[in-house]
This record gives sequence, structure tokens and C-alpha cells, in this order.
Amino acid sequence: MEQLNIDISKISGLVWFIVFLLFIVTGIALLAKVQWWYWLAIVTVVISTILIVFVWKDAKFGTIPNVLILLAALYFLSSHAFNSKVANEISTALSQADTAKISVITNEQLNDLPYPVVNWLNVSGMVGKEKINTVWLSQNARMKMKPGQKEWNEAVAEQYYSVEPPAFIWKVKMNMSPFIKITGRDKFIDGKGEMLIKMFSLLNIVNEKGEKMNEGTLQRFLAEVAWFPSAALSEYITWEVIDSLSAKAIMNYKGTTGSGTFYFNEQGDFAKFSALRYKSNKADAQRYEWIVTVKEHSMMNGIRIPTKIEVTWLLENGNWTWLDLEITDIRYNASIEID
Repeated sequence: MEQLNIDISKISGLVWFIVFLLFIVTGIALLAKVQWWYWLAIVTVVISTILIVFVWKDAKFGTIPNVLILLAALYFLSSHAFNSKVANEISTALSQADTAKISVITNEQLNDLPYPVVNWLNVSGMVGKEKINTVWLSQNARMKMKPGQKEWNEAVAEQYYSVEPPAFIWKVKMNMSPFIKITGRDKFIDGKGEMLIKMFSLLNIVNEKGEKMNEGTLQRFLAEVAWFPSAALSEYITWEVIDSLSAKAIMNYKGTTGSGTFYFNEQGDFAKFSALRYKSNKADAQRYEWIVTVKEHSMMNGIRIPTKIEVTWLLENGNWTWLDLEITDIRYNASIEID
């Protein structure tokens, strides 16, 4: 061919043709959503690149699609690795959940609780229902990643809980822009917390754990008890009455302790949670007031729970409302399929 400056032998031509077929098979595997397609893509790109190097003058522009295919394959490979890691953590958390005893919540079990907590459990419809041992919920969210950010980032999330022992795994997907995808996972297991946020499921943006993170994630679990009210009866939570519309909850589990105040409205609904919480795990991190405010309640699976909330940090330079969240589905004590 006049367009080619370098002679290609029949054997070399056959190898080029095989690589072409491998790309076709890779594309078919991708369309068929076969998970191993990205491994085949990586191998094919490597072979293709080696061939291009030998005939660089004629084939150098072939590196452009190769790079694009490689980036796509690495993204899907890292996403699969991240999702597998999180799925294993969820399985670990849920496998420890005590699901052997399904008991019904009675009024007698509420005798030692402060009046506003008792009233809340009655208003929520928890009394007479089975104790909640495991929870799965899905969320739509809007997030602001830093104070002063004007635009919201849209996100979707899932969360898995064990009530006894207390544990949760939260995984989120967010688009920072049309071209930047963020995945994240918060967890609280065995009294230890951890936050992991990645760009394209590959590059770490946040990877924090330690004593301050342990306390902060425990306080998060405590606030989210509002979604599974029977956990208020757990032995690891003690209550102190404040007044007719508020009570302080103190949670102590495996050496990690945290507290927060539950506020209720005149109708008995949970209305707000407030805690002094570390904003990060850095050595100089300070506690700031962290507030969860309920915007709307709904009946879901027979339990009245907050379904729209916003979360705000009260910082030295002003308030930072960083999360606006809606519960779209919730399941209690159900067989949970892990994606």
C-alpha cells in the first residue's frame, strides 16, 4: 500500500488482524456487560501499542484510541475493585447482625426512657412492631464539598445498617462535573470509623481513620437512629432527660464514645439532632456543632421517619449546609441483595 512507508510481513499482518478481532470481541463484551471486558481491553491495548511502536511512523495516531480505551478500562476496573471492596465490608457488617431473635416492641420496654423519647417511639409507630435488626435504604442527595460553594452536586447513595452490633456502610456516587465522577464510602464497624472518597474510584481524595473519625462516625450512627427508632432501646445507648421536648443520648461501644441531643416537636416527631463533632481526623481538628434538621416526615414500611433532612456545620466563618438528602426507599429486617 502506497500509504504505508514500512513493509509489513504476512505474520505481522496476521497479528494486526488478531488485535483487530480482539478489539471487536472487547466491544461486544462491553455491550453485553461482561465484567472481564476491561481485562481484555487492557491486554489488547498493550499488544496494539507494541505493534504501533514497531511501525511508529505509519501507526502513531493509533495511540490516541488506545489511550482512550485504556482510560475507560482502568476506570471500570477501579470501579469494580471499589465496589467489590465495599460489598465485602457490607457482607461483614450484616453477617454480624443479630437476627436470631425478632421481638416485638412493647410499652413496658419504654419505662426507663425519658418522656420525649417514649412519645417519639409511640408517634413513630414503633410500639407493637418488630424490633429492627437490619436496615437498607436508598437516598437522593445534593452536596456541597466545601464552605462557600454555591452550586449543589447531585448524588445517589445507599446505606446498610446492623443495629446489634451497631454498624453501617454508606456508599455514594456523585458527579462533580460531566467529566469528574466521585465515589465514596463511610463506615462504622467494631466501634471504628473510616471515610474514603475517590475520584473515578481510583484516586484518593479523602482517606481518613483514627480516634476522632471513630467518634464522628459513631455520632452519625446515633443521629441516624431516627430512621430505625427501635435502636433507641439498645444497651449501648443511654438517655438523659433535658426537658419535655429534648433528651441527650450517649453511645458507648467498644471504647468509642459520643453523644448528641435529640429534639422533638410538639407532635412528638423527631425534629433535630445536634452534636459537637470533629470535622476531620487531623491532629489539630476541633469540634464544631453539627446539626441534622428534619424537613419532612413520611410513613415508610409502617414507621413514621424523617424522609427529608439537611445537615449543617456551624463553623467559625459561618454556617455550612453541605447536605440536602431525601430517603427514597427503606427496608427493615429484609433479605438484602448487595450490588
